[in-house]
Amino acid sequence: MNQETTTKEYSAESIKVLEGLKAVRKRPAMYIGDVGKRGLHHLVYEVVDNSIDEAMAGHCTKITILFNDDGSVTVEDNGRGIPVGQHKIEKKPAVEVVMTMLHAGGKFDKDSYKVSGGLHGVGVSVVNALSQWLWVEIKREGKIYKQDYKTGVTQNKLKEVGKTKKTGTKVCFFPDDTIFKTTQFEYDIIADRLRELAYLNRGLEIVLKDIRNGEDKVESFKFKGGLSDFVKFLDEHNNPLHNKVVTVNKEEGTVPVDVALRYSNTYTENILTFVNNINTIEGGTHLSGFRSALTRAMNNHATKNNLIKAKKSEKINLSGEDFREGLTAILSVKVSEPQFEGQTKTKLGNGEVKGFVDKIVYEGILDFLEENPSVGRRIIEKALLAARSRSAARKARELIRRKSALGGSSLPGKLADCSNKDPVFCELYLVEGDSAGGSAKQGRDRRTQAILPLRGKVINSEKARIDKLLSNNEIQAMITALGAGFGGSDEDGGERAAGDFDIGKLRYHKVIIMTDADVDGSHIRTLLLTFFFRRMPELIHNGHLFLALPPLYRIYQSKKESYVYDDNERDLTIERMKKENKTVKIGVQRYKGLGEMNPEQLWDTTMDPEKRTLLEITIDDAARAAETFQNLMGHDVEARRTFIEQNAKFVVNLDI
Repeated sequence: MNQETTTKEYSAESIKVLEGLKAVRKRPAMYIGDVGKRGLHHLVYEVVDNSIDEAMAGHCTKITILFNDDGSVTVEDNGRGIPVGQHKIEKKPAVEVVMTMLHAGGKFDKDSYKVSGGLHGVGVSVVNALSQWLWVEIKREGKIYKQDYKTGVTQNKLKEVGKTKKTGTKVCFFPDDTIFKTTQFEYDIIADRLRELAYLNRGLEIVLKDIRNGEDKVESFKFKGGLSDFVKFLDEHNNPLHNKVVTVNKEEGTVPVDVALRYSNTYTENILTFVNNINTIEGGTHLSGFRSALTRAMNNHATKNNLIKAKKSEKINLSGEDFREGLTAILSVKVSEPQFEGQTKTKLGNGEVKGFVDKIVYEGILDFLEENPSVGRRIIEKALLAARSRSAARKARELIRRKSALGGSSLPGKLADCSNKDPVFCELYLVEGDSAGGSAKQGRDRRTQAILPLRGKVINSEKARIDKLLSNNEIQAMITALGAGFGGSDEDGGERAAGDFDIGKLRYHKVIIMTDADVDGSHIRTLLLTFFFRRMPELIHNGHLFLALPPLYRIYQSKKESYVYDDNERDLTIERMKKENKTVKIGVQRYKGLGEMNPEQLWDTTMDPEKRTLLEITIDDAARAAETFQNLMGHDVEARRTFIEQNAKFVVNLDI
């Protein structure tokens, strides 16, 4: 290609400027994360967050969300109403500026909103841009105003449509089906978020209505106890170590800090953090301050009251990890100018917040423990048990570390490793049983695919202490094969040793769970997912964990054959084959186990990168995931029974 041609292709005319909301429609994922289910529901959150900001400013007491029969969503609040006066610079009503321009809104004015969830000013305008149609109705100054939009474009002038004594804003929108993969809102996803918001905003009433398909479903969320009610909700299926919830609510340096926590007789921690009602799933400076304060306060109380009673020749050093075992905690802070990492707002970066949270939480926990010494004693006793368990786990981890040196002889004997040593190209299949393991070993691509057969059922990570977990042969084999170590923490006193988990040492960038399509296979799959969720979440967060989907049926007719993955696909395939050849009989083979397939079939259907179907394991909602694992795999039998009764109707393809 010559220079002249290149110049013609890349000139001033090549530079495109997307005006107004066109940029949002061109690259929607930049603003809402994706165009799938998550992005669709994010539209509702953006509109609701504006109403929540009104509530935090003290002007709104009730928010109503309505799923309409035509597929649209209406969000209404009784706040002040978006201003309708003429904008001096833009020469159009303020509401139109807010609805049609990015980075426009009252959140940039400190006098209007002291704190806010939506500080980027892109929220409701993005919703407008990604909707087939949207209208806004405002009750303000004794009048009702309305304006209509299509794909973010104003359709008419703001007009007065009535009189009223009330105030507030009502937004109704219909998502654009040319942008979103689905426009079907799921009630439970929205309900969970609204419940969470009601907990975080004590006394605020949030009503969710669904009138789709002739239903008339209504739920109201309003909690006088706020975060303490939230903790009880998350902890309801656990056996609490103490009934009284520890609460701290104080303002330091213009940063209000609200904390609620309680311990249970479990072995995992569940800490949720929020900034201006936004779930900061990656934590940040406020979480660091909380952890530091908790460790210092507990150690201070234990030392002051001589509660650390070690056995002879036993050295006990209580760490933050020990004090967080069995802890359920909610931390909520309000920051006037939060510094988030990106538009997704998953990690707080404000350095000063750590000190504020540390001081408030430290003093609050100490005050509670002094007033409730019996609770303090029970917490310290539990932490001592955790420390002893951690000491035993350290020894087990060191044993695993010694086995994990990269020499071939140190790997588990039953592991069939791959010849390629570059982790980027390597896959580890965790296979149920020796039978399927044998077929997988014969059918695999030996260059890039390693096979680790697992015998029997893996220990339940939700019920087992860490030392018991690490003594399990199958767990040891997985940890050793992965080569990244196990456990450990470099935060607030947690030990960091050579055997601790390091994602950089992972030997396979795809870890694939491959089990039978029956009840036992599902159970093993759940046990493995529980282990990775609780003990190696980095695998999930970094996109390394997958589920293999083996076919359920082989449909054959003479020399033709097809593999299908569900009953519907089976019926369609049979129907197609009948049309193509009515005279030849059609056979159907149901696979109950991977061991029923020969190596060639297993490769063609489940292991060939060109043909296979893999499901990447993700965690969109940590609270929801933690609750599900607790219900299914925890100690509470009643919670498990309730879960099964509620969800049994959705089960398909069950083999008993």
